Amino acid sequence: MPPRNPKALPNPTLDSSWAAASEAVLIALNSAPTGLTEAAALEARRRYGLNTMTSRSHRSDAALLWAQVASPMMLMLASAAVVSLAVGSSTDAAIIVAIVVLSVLIGFSQERAAAHAVARLMARVAVNTVVVREGREREIPIADLVPGDIVRLRAGHLVPADAVLLSSTALQVDAAALTGESLPTEKRAGPVPSDTPLGGRLGSLWFGTHVVSGIATAVIIKTGAETAFGAIAARLNTAPPPSDFQRGISAFGALLVKVTTALVFAIFAANMYFHRPFLESFLFAVALAVGLVPELLPAIVGVTRAAGARRMAKRGVIVKRLAVIENFGSMNVLCSDKTGTLTEGKVQLNGALDVSGAPSTPVLRYAAINAAFETGFSNPIDAALRAALPNPGGVSRLGEVPYDFIRRRLSVLVHDSDSASVGAVLVTKGALRDVLAVCTQARLPDGGGVPLSSLESSVLERFHAMSEQGLRVLGVATRSMPTATGVAAADEAGMTFEGFLAFADPPRPDAAALVAELRALEIRLQIITGDNAAVATRVARAVGIPSPVVVTGQALHALSEAALIARIKLVDVFAEVEPNQKERIILAQKKAGNVVGFLGDGINDATALHAADVGISVDSAADVAKEAAEIVLLQHDLGVVLEGVREGRATFANTLKYIYITTSANFGNMLSMAGATLFLPFLPLLPRQILLNNFLSDFPAMTIATDRVDPTQVAKPQRWDVHRIRTFMLVFGAISSVFDLLTFGLLFWLGGSEDTFRTGWFLVSLLTELVILLVMRTHRPFLRSRPSAALLGSTVVVAAFTVALVMLPIGRPFGLVPLSPFLFGMCLAITAGYTGVSEAAKRWFFRRVTGEALAPVAVQTRGRT
Repeated sequence: MPPRNPKALPNPTLDSSWAAASEAVLIALNSAPTGLTEAAALEARRRYGLNTMTSRSHRSDAALLWAQVASPMMLMLASAAVVSLAVGSSTDAAIIVAIVVLSVLIGFSQERAAAHAVARLMARVAVNTVVVREGREREIPIADLVPGDIVRLRAGHLVPADAVLLSSTALQVDAAALTGESLPTEKRAGPVPSDTPLGGRLGSLWFGTHVVSGIATAVIIKTGAETAFGAIAARLNTAPPPSDFQRGISAFGALLVKVTTALVFAIFAANMYFHRPFLESFLFAVALAVGLVPELLPAIVGVTRAAGARRMAKRGVIVKRLAVIENFGSMNVLCSDKTGTLTEGKVQLNGALDVSGAPSTPVLRYAAINAAFETGFSNPIDAALRAALPNPGGVSRLGEVPYDFIRRRLSVLVHDSDSASVGAVLVTKGALRDVLAVCTQARLPDGGGVPLSSLESSVLERFHAMSEQGLRVLGVATRSMPTATGVAAADEAGMTFEGFLAFADPPRPDAAALVAELRALEIRLQIITGDNAAVATRVARAVGIPSPVVVTGQALHALSEAALIARIKLVDVFAEVEPNQKERIILAQKKAGNVVGFLGDGINDATALHAADVGISVDSAADVAKEAAEIVLLQHDLGVVLEGVREGRATFANTLKYIYITTSANFGNMLSMAGATLFLPFLPLLPRQILLNNFLSDFPAMTIATDRVDPTQVAKPQRWDVHRIRTFMLVFGAISSVFDLLTFGLLFWLGGSEDTFRTGWFLVSLLTELVILLVMRTHRPFLRSRPSAALLGSTVVVAAFTVALVMLPIGRPFGLVPLSPFLFGMCLAITAGYTGVSEAAKRWFFRRVTGEALAPVAVQTRGRT
């Protein structure tokens, strides 16, 4: 990133921009209503840098490398090398340093590749903004904005940087992220006193807020870290809350620290008691500590997540934050709107009807005029109306009151030369009840008017009848305003109800099958929609929920938090909900113990997306929804979500494979060698041999990210279970120790020299670790479950290299000597016996301890069956 000027030159106008006229702000920025020139924008970018915040998730190569070097295990090993060198053991020091350097470089390269892969995926869902440069509008990434740029904003847009309004129409901005205000704030151009607090600066826009309704033109005054939000972020630069998976890793890490510390002190004390060399005993204890701890876990988790994210991207699922992948695999409740997910998302105009329910050309024309001249957030309803009547001629636009989620109406003021009214006409459409609320008259089919009260009951009956047919019904109203040249929300009064607009959005042909597949994956679908209860109920039945339990927004208001949490598991559909109620539903699901995903794409979905464990949006969503989401779908398709869930579970499963396998194998080896020091007159392995063993066994583990998974591992939500991992470690660590002690006995009585003993034990230890990787990677018989090519290939290569180390002179620097054919065969026989016992124990463990029934063998793919 180009160097950012840490502090712009003092400028009284810009330092109090909310108190200055917009013309003065433009002059101070060397800008104009026609925008900057491209040359001026390029120069400003060199001066101010990119319009981005410093992020913990985007670290430089130097930071990634330092994170590897500064890990506790690497620092412990480096200290051991220094001690070795200080006492004259240069060979041990050189070997330890070599292993440290290789481990650091491997971890760095893997995490760097993962970080770059995520950056490429993030670029695919970058948020853009409309900017005016050299008098022409164009769309550019938000990161390319500079002070002085002129931007156009409308409903659904993020405010891309701190800005001053030049003009606006019915602009309302949600500034909750900055001011804490729960309701949108009306914004308008013009200065306010210089001592006005931030929340009262009506002509100022702040980065981190978003437009709820209206349109605006503004000039950017500060970008990136110089914004008000950036200053707060710099002071409160905290990582996001840890996920369930991360909390599990922390808890397991604490367990390992306790076990390791106790054993290391005990082993060191025992060696000192037997008067063994201090340095050798110290290095042996340190090496055992390193051997127990899965020091490549951070790199393997990162690589596994990045590999999963790349595979998910191929299926149209972009992961913005890798840590959410495990949550995707753990998700057991999916909350979603119905439009475009369960329905086709292609709204079709079913009819424009008068109050009697007959087709009406005037109602269609008024609705088309409203759709043609609105300038707010683009939506499929207006697109359907424009398609039905592309060119309502003889009309000119005079003003607009944009849609918002409180009024739930959209009004345009037009001059209609074809209308019987003289002068301007206000045309309003919106949610039927909210349109009726501003009407006093109703239009009869013959063109006459009557008081609305005389027809209101029949209008509502017709509305309910159409809703029960699965139609979405809006209302249309007009008001003659002969002398008006502008319009405000207060003008929506004393209107005449013209008729109904009925829209059809039929269920997707595959919706019922997709919902059934969700159910098979043990994920409960909960529909959350602003549509009326009748429409939502019909859709729910059409997609395979035969008797849906429906709660309306009004009923939700009456429920206490405790009552909602108790009832949340029984509800299938929340209908007629308000935007703030969506977040309340999500939080109740989480408090009920669920891992909840939320699929939304609208302006009013942002807070719910942020609150969910897995916020899911689509590439065509409102900017604020895309920004709040952690996962972005390139297709608005529930089937894509299913693919993502399977891939998330596969990623989770592959991560846990490393933890299960490595900790159990390492615990067994550490326990065995700790015990061996009590009766052997020498150390069973030299420190450098332990480190080499640990280093070589990590190579195949690095390929776990590519491995296939069993269908049973993606059949249900995955959750971190420290108790199960601890039990697994103890059971299989004990089995490993039994074979270790058998090996020790045979090598001690038959092997002869100390070097022969250590070589034989090094060979058995490494081969059994490689074998257990293949056995424990699947819950099935390992010979009937094919690993990935990378995992199998790396395992074979390391096994061959291990044999070469113990049979050829290349192992001499590590204290390894050639074995006799008899001892070599004995080591292979022990490995084979260990494989058979581990396979039998595995089947017992998953059947008896975890209660898991082993599924029949099926063809496997990465994350799919």
